Amino acid sequence: MVAPGSVTSRLGSVFPFLLVLVDLQYEGAECGVNADVEKHLELGKKLLAAGQLADALSQFHAAVDGDPDNYIAYYRRATVFLAMGKSKAALPDLTKVIELKMDFTAARLQRGHLLLKQGKLDEAEDDFKKVLQSNPSENEEKEAQSQLTKSDEMQRLRSQAFDAFENADYTAAITFLDKILEVCVWDAELRELRAECFIKEGEPRKAISDLKAASKLKNDNTEAFYKISTLYYQLGDHELSLSEVRECLKLDQDHKRCFAHYKQVKKLNKLIESAEELIRDGRYTDATSKYESVMKTEPSIAEYTVRSKERICHCFSKDEKPVEAIRICSEVLQMEPDNVNALKDRAEAYLIEEMYDEAIQDYETAQEHNENDQQIREGLEKAQRLLKQSQKRDYYKILGVKRNAKKQEIIKAYRKLALQWHPDNFQNEEEKKKAEKKFIDIAAAKEVLSDPEMRKKFDDGEDPLDAESQQGGGGNPFHRSWNSWQGFNPFSSGGPFRFKFHFN
Repeated sequence: MVAPGSVTSRLGSVFPFLLVLVDLQYEGAECGVNADVEKHLELGKKLLAAGQLADALSQFHAAVDGDPDNYIAYYRRATVFLAMGKSKAALPDLTKVIELKMDFTAARLQRGHLLLKQGKLDEAEDDFKKVLQSNPSENEEKEAQSQLTKSDEMQRLRSQAFDAFENADYTAAITFLDKILEVCVWDAELRELRAECFIKEGEPRKAISDLKAASKLKNDNTEAFYKISTLYYQLGDHELSLSEVRECLKLDQDHKRCFAHYKQVKKLNKLIESAEELIRDGRYTDATSKYESVMKTEPSIAEYTVRSKERICHCFSKDEKPVEAIRICSEVLQMEPDNVNALKDRAEAYLIEEMYDEAIQDYETAQEHNENDQQIREGLEKAQRLLKQSQKRDYYKILGVKRNAKKQEIIKAYRKLALQWHPDNFQNEEEKKKAEKKFIDIAAAKEVLSDPEMRKKFDDGEDPLDAESQQGGGGNPFHRSWNSWQGFNPFSSGGPFRFKFHFN
């Protein structure tokens, strides 16, 4: 009996006739095996039943070496190869079994199964027909007839697939090939044909999947590696493209197309790696130049243009060049409206330009496509705070400087405005009151924006001088009368005013 769940039970569910192998009694006299070979066969059989495939294989290797004419040793070794997924290694052993014992229908039936999976339909049919001619058991006859019918169906579908391909009806060809490859799973030629159909139908990733299988099924398949590499390249995946073309050159270092493609991919890959390293170092201008070179190196594939512009957009945004960032990010979003990276970078540029509504819209669109991105969530909250803040008092607008202005620019703008709006410049009482208010706002703006900690709070959407935005705040220290500013020197760095301006 075979224990449920054992290796032989599992093998039997996939290859029904392998159970014959385990139940075969040792036929010492017929095979002429010696005691050592018998020992290897019995031990290997026990190891196989226990699932110790590598050890079982070693025993059957020894049995074959001890008696090269022992068909049982070859058959059992074939069983282990199949259990290990090594059908290519199993096939020669099954052929040897048939050579040694022509009437061994289990081996012939099993070889027919493998040949059918490989798409060798004529050879498979020959094995199934010979099984039917060799006085098989009832189960063997039933299985051989079933497989023969299946093989005939595969022949018909194969002919239809090739006809459809020749007539450029790639959708129909794919349908036929799908059905064949459910049975002929190891047929490299049919997988390559389906890959061509997928390419024609604009489905390169499905083509890559078939070509990868074909590269493993057929020895030294440089053509498959070349096609995989070019498909990855066209998809914009330069790293995988480089990896696959290297596999081609490992098989044939003189392969002309692979070598030419390798040089192109390597050049592009080097530019992109260099650009990304510059971005990590914060050298955004140099990185932008590198990505411009990427577009010049590969102008014919749109994917590299889009990805390069996406990264240039990022560089401009991080380098606080909002006008340039908005322009290039918008170009990317015209081509890819749902590009989350471009949406985030353009939103940051909009914030610098104080275009809060536009920034909020970009962050919300990005969030629709990636709701778990913390950076998007924080950016949206900041944009909403800044919009609310802009509706109150905006210190940058008061001084007339950009949000990315340096401290020196802030002090310069403050001095100019403080001189312009000093209340002593105005004689009319109404104008004087207006100037006083303006002067206080200018002083407050300078106080906040020249202090790094206070400026950071303001940039995050919190007014450090607004009682409403302070937890338990006690009022605005700048909400005081003009009298408290008498003696204030707009040209000093702070402190009491040492002399008073009087204007005629």
